Amino acid sequence: MKETIPQHLETYGYRGRVVSIRHLRALQEEIQDRHRRGLLDEDLFQAYIVRFDYQPPRNIPNARSLIVVAYADPPVRFTFGWKGKSVQLTVPPTYLKADAKDAEVGRVLKELLAAQGYRLSQVVVPEKLLAVRSGLARYGKNNITYVEGLGSFHRLVVFCSDYPCDEEHWIEARMLERCEQCQACQRSCPSGAIAADRFLLRAERCLTFWNEKPGRIAFPDWVEGSWHNCLVGCLHCQRACPENRQLQEWHEEGAEFSGQETELILAGGATTEFSPALMEKLERWDLLELIDMLPRNLQACLENSSQ
Repeated sequence: MKETIPQHLETYGYRGRVVSIRHLRALQEEIQDRHRRGLLDEDLFQAYIVRFDYQPPRNIPNARSLIVVAYADPPVRFTFGWKGKSVQLTVPPTYLKADAKDAEVGRVLKELLAAQGYRLSQVVVPEKLLAVRSGLARYGKNNITYVEGLGSFHRLVVFCSDYPCDEEHWIEARMLERCEQCQACQRSCPSGAIAADRFLLRAERCLTFWNEKPGRIAFPDWVEGSWHNCLVGCLHCQRACPENRQLQEWHEEGAEFSGQETELILAGGATTEFSPALMEKLERWDLLELIDMLPRNLQACLENSSQ
């Protein structure tokens, strides 16, 4: 059955790898080593990395494997009415409907494993590092993972199981070969987050780091208005990357918001003031998950569009 999990996932359009549970310790040590060496910004560490759990879930006491899965997750493009014109703005991969999409992957895996008497539970671990170490993905110079056929337009999810995995399939974290001579992402990053003198991203300089913060936090003075390009996150480096050349036009068409609806979002008021139609759009596209930061980010993007 060792080849069955990746093959089963492929029939649903997913990509997967299975590695031994003992590699959890290696993931933990590698992340902790980066932190000790000062390679991870402390705010970034506290916001994103402390959430990782390196203990197998209690409901799987005899955990033996980690299953990392990549699935297609294109950007979603929304249209906003503003000052008499239509402005199209994007949400990059990984943000929208993530829980539902992850749950569907879990359903597919449980369907296979339960029939064999095995259990499955989603876990929160360094999924990018695991994907690269397992051979499922490669790092780009921008620290984003790339999966064959999906480029960077994918989402990763990890599960733990008591399914046996005794084979060693653990490789050194590697960067895409073309990244060695390519500077496309570095040149396209307006904030200098992708440095020439180190591999790890200077996350404290990344626009994504700032526009994911709560809406009450203003952008730093050094963030220029012309940099804003997405409702959350950023696509500058991904759009410039040659690995994504065949995927540049790939997107899902999201909702369209009227000028009045746009103004209501920008006002940042309580959602109780929103019309049923506006609430339906926000809920359907999972934008309520971003509602705290949406007014600030939307305002910045709209102002940039008018320059």
